[in-house]
Amino acid sequence: MTASRRQNMLSPWLRRRVVLALRMVALAAVLVWSGYPIFLLVSASIRPPREVFGVGPFSPTLVNYRNLWERWPDFFGNLLNSLVISLSATALTLVVAFLAGYVYSRRNSRVLTASAFFMILVRLLPPIVITLPLFPAVNWLQLNDTKLVLVLLYCAFFVSLGTWIMKAFIDQLPRELEEAAAIDGAGLRQTLWRVVLPLSHAGLIATSVFIMVFAWNDFLFAFIFTAVDAKTAPLVISEMVGAIDGVDWGILFAAATLQLLPILVFVLMVQKYLIAGLTAGTVKG
Repeated sequence: MTASRRQNMLSPWLRRRVVLALRMVALAAVLVWSGYPIFLLVSASIRPPREVFGVGPFSPTLVNYRNLWERWPDFFGNLLNSLVISLSATALTLVVAFLAGYVYSRRNSRVLTASAFFMILVRLLPPIVITLPLFPAVNWLQLNDTKLVLVLLYCAFFVSLGTWIMKAFIDQLPRELEEAAAIDGAGLRQTLWRVVLPLSHAGLIATSVFIMVFAWNDFLFAFIFTAVDAKTAPLVISEMVGAIDGVDWGILFAAATLQLLPILVFVLMVQKYLIAGLTAGTVKG
């Protein structure tokens, strides 16, 4: 076997190895960039209060969480508010986005086209531009400091994105399935419930990730439209930062960890559907 022939045989092998090595380096960089701050946050929450910013070995303790319970007991109720509001907003948005996505996918008209451009235009506006003019209306409707106002705002803000994600998924479903259901005597409601909805579950889960993350972490809407009863966890964390007697960083890190973990677990559980939602409609079979 000549040297040139051996070189030709090794070249594909070397290329594959180089590509694999580059991918591993890129993956490691992403993990460090995304995971290291989370690691620092969680580790700081279980450090002794005087060693919160320390380095090196330490004895884990839950004293920061105990202090959080004693000094900020309302935080846990506000965390529950965040959960109720986020789940409600996600459920409402999924219903609206699914129905709207089906209409945009299966119907064509000038009115629908105009409304589609309008949704995109509104979505491009900064939230603060929409929020301030809404305050007098919310006040007149007596919805201030209620969970309902946040649910409606989150739904209105994210229904456009959810609609387009659902449209992309429904576009990929063969119309023949719906025609076959109609031949069997199924009405529109039955077709949506028994045919379209089960085949669109990946899109629904992908959409739910965006809505849950936004609603769970939102500060602006909650800051403007809530005060006591519907206050969410991000607002309490901001109050900890601005406390008059100074910032207790151990308590702050404990609160941030409790606020982070539920949504982090949720995203990790549905990450493959999130990727499917981001790539929906990019490849046609």
